[in-house]
Amino acid sequence: MGCGASRDPGVGRRGRPGSVGEVVVFLPGLRVPRTVDFPLALGDRLDRSTVEKLSALRARVVEMAMQESAAALKPRRRAAAAAARHGGSSTANLLQALEEYLPVLLGLVKGSSELRNKVQFVWANQEDDAEETSMADAWYEVLSVLHLMAMVCFLQANSLLLPRSYGDGYGPRVSEESRRATVDVFLKAAGYLDCAVNQVLLQIPPEKRRALPVDLAEGNLKALSLQGLGQGVDMQLGLAIDNPKATLAVKRRLACEMVKYWQQIKDSIPELPLSDGWAKKHTLFVKWKYAEAKAAAYYFHGLILDEGDTEKSHEMAISSLQASEEFLKESKRASEAFHSTPPTSRISTPFGTTKYLLDRITKDTLSKLQNNQDLYTQQRTSNTGTSQTITPPPPLPDFPLALNPEEYELPKLDPLWKKEVNH
Repeated sequence: MGCGASRDPGVGRRGRPGSVGEVVVFLPGLRVPRTVDFPLALGDRLDRSTVEKLSALRARVVEMAMQESAAALKPRRRAAAAAARHGGSSTANLLQALEEYLPVLLGLVKGSSELRNKVQFVWANQEDDAEETSMADAWYEVLSVLHLMAMVCFLQANSLLLPRSYGDGYGPRVSEESRRATVDVFLKAAGYLDCAVNQVLLQIPPEKRRALPVDLAEGNLKALSLQGLGQGVDMQLGLAIDNPKATLAVKRRLACEMVKYWQQIKDSIPELPLSDGWAKKHTLFVKWKYAEAKAAAYYFHGLILDEGDTEKSHEMAISSLQASEEFLKESKRASEAFHSTPPTSRISTPFGTTKYLLDRITKDTLSKLQNNQDLYTQQRTSNTGTSQTITPPPPLPDFPLALNPEEYELPKLDPLWKKEVNH
């Protein structure tokens, strides 16, 4: 199961489990909403039916988020047979509950400022030092809902990317269909987060924005949105690797795009409190995937350079392949550190890009070195016997980024608010 475990809302932060199962897609836990009393805060300002609908929809979200969080705490793989398309019925139901809550919730921010700031909303944090954050601003609630919607998508993607048996005589694997489906899920998550940054965060006054938990900091929201795009390109690259018609140029382009996404993630992510397990795991996940992306990019770049017919091109090819090998080693170390950091997680069976790199980089680098033994020996001698890369690797090509978040607009107000206008 995914790295989406949140502590049980009834248990203290230190009561987290030691393990969260298999992880392919990182998410920093689930921020679970606390119960609020709408009748007490709004009973004398809104029609009773409006208050009751708000209460019922949010209570459903609270209950389902708590259940999903509790399920995520269990260190076991979700049963593949029970998983529906897009990662299982429980996450799909939670996402639907959040989508149904939003149009009613938005009535609080479209009305008077008094209505907007009347309810004290409380959510549990995951990466922040503070246990929870309370704020009397309905835009904070909207922001928290969008963040949770994106994290539910990440949970769905992780579930889709765990190997499962198909009863066809072959071992457990991640199907091409599942990998294609996750691209759409990743883009949807990125769209929710993009909306959170560009449409919602700006509605919160600067002084309140500074009080937001690190989970909802602008840099963190941007980094998570970019993660959706980066992991989406990773799936595309894996599918291209499996496609015999895909050229080296296509694979190199996708790998170089992946490097740019993870570089942007690295630049966007805020300084996280590394004393906390989720925040430390988040930092290590970025380090792991960034190194893996560079390993892929230098590998395919090296193979293309090796197609040249000059000594210089072969020299650059070897340095690129050696760089890819070093980055692969770095990604392995970061992966091991990520999975061993509490709450610990298990490495899922490699597939797609990761499996291909593990199978090919070291073997192909050695083969190219043997084929160019004279050049390599000459360069090693001039470098006083060092076994590191014979020359600095050439720069990677710069390609424009092709993937964008799925466009998401906040929904229209629920029709019940028309009645409130006439009330």
